[in-house]
Amino acid sequence: MQYFADSLSKYSFYEYLWFFMIYAVGGWCLEVAFHVVTMGHFVNRGFLNGPVCPIYGFGMLIVIVCLMPLKENKLVLFAGSVLLTTLLELVTGFVMEKLFHQRWWDYSEEPFNFHGYICLRFSLEWGIACLLVVDLVHTVISGLILHFPKLPGMIILGVLCAVFAVDAVITVFTIVGLNRRLRKMNELAEKISTISE
Repeated sequence: MQYFADSLSKYSFYEYLWFFMIYAVGGWCLEVAFHVVTMGHFVNRGFLNGPVCPIYGFGMLIVIVCLMPLKENKLVLFAGSVLLTTLLELVTGFVMEKLFHQRWWDYSEEPFNFHGYICLRFSLEWGIACLLVVDLVHTVISGLILHFPKLPGMIILGVLCAVFAVDAVITVFTIVGLNRRLRKMNELAEKISTISE
């Protein structure tokens, strides 16, 4: 427990919020770029309407808190990153499908996948990405946040958090509403089918 308490206390709540936002937006940019290169056209890969993938924000926060103190041991950092990000992806994919009856990713075509929620290839890629972020990217980001004036930083962060919250609420209500309409349409289709038979 002391390990996590010490790790958590390294940054302030303000800094953690910034990390979440930066990595969530950065993750969205990576997802979109990956699909432009592989599919040849733009696809909003996020759960939300805006340019944010919260799973990347949460994933990097987990890695920062749990593994940052171990960053000198590359093997532990890599293995821990693979384990934690894979677990996050598995739980998130499962919960989102159960809640919203939709999948935002499906690795069923990939070898060594588990019910399409996770697969070996992407687990290893998350591990490598976390190594790069912890070693190179995070140092730059934390330095920028530390040296950015606090008051404008808090105002910008407040606006970003408000937009994120509104987007999340609207998205959830939209998906729940669509699922409800689809259920009603399916029920109606079944009734019509029964009558026609």
